[in-house]
Amino acid sequence: MAATSTNKQPLLVDRVMHNVIDLNTAAVGAIDVVGTNTALLLVDGSQSDGCIIEDIYAISRGTVEHTINLYISNASDYLRPGEGMFIGSFKSATTSGNVTRWEEMPKILAPVPQTSTEAQFRALYIPKGRTLWAGRESDTVVNDGPLLGAQGGWY
Repeated sequence: MAATSTNKQPLLVDRVMHNVIDLNTAAVGAIDVVGTNTALLLVDGSQSDGCIIEDIYAISRGTVEHTINLYISNASDYLRPGEGMFIGSFKSATTSGNVTRWEEMPKILAPVPQTSTEAQFRALYIPKGRTLWAGRESDTVVNDGPLLGAQGGWY
């Protein structure tokens, strides 16, 4: 690809990334991170140049709908109040094995093919030194929490 007139290079992925976590014990009481929580680290970009996530999905393992909250932070050891910023949420399916996706990911600047019905593509950019955390909007541990996956690539 050609560089722009200001000599900027296109965003290229060095290696692929696909992480999956079990949300049984991952609980955050509300949208805001307050007090203790058991959120789990989904993507650790604290020691990398960052990554682009093209898909975040949940695989239901029961019949209960769970609200899954996503947070971006600087910390890689614990989702601390005041550091974890809520970036979105979506719900898991109510049928075991069904998949739901975070459809409201941020819009990106990549060109859209003329044949596409999409006005803009969506993806999540995790900048250098940042982490992505996830937790069910709950205060309890469950045994049928969804599996949460993120797929994309590292820079």
